[in-house]
Amino acid sequence: MPYIDGFVAPVPTKNKDAYLQEARKAAEIFRKHGAIEVVECWEDNVPEGETTSFTLATKRQDDESVIFSWIKWPDKTTRDAAWKTMMEDPSMQPNEMPFDGKRMFWGGFQPILEA
Repeated sequence: MPYIDGFVAPVPTKNKDAYLQEARKAAEIFRKHGAIEVVECWEDNVPEGETTSFTLATKRQDDESVIFSWIKWPDKTTRDAAWKTMMEDPSMQPNEMPFDGKRMFWGGFQPILEA
């Protein structure tokens, strides 16, 4: 069964091109290590919430946009092996991230429905 890594982060809107450039590089590496699909989404219709929302969860500032991304792996075993290898690879360390990684959140998910 596939396995999904999901990511949400605020990115300075002026850094959209730099973010996309880094995302393309990362996607190549993820695919090289077995990822089936890498999807990067840029905020388009992200309403403010009162209790919770993407903007509240990321502490998004007025000059930032939220990204929502996921990586689809064939299974958790492939994903775990890939992340172990990638974290040991110095080329996976970006020179300068185009966003504040401290406000990014992520997690691994087992799909329960694909329609």
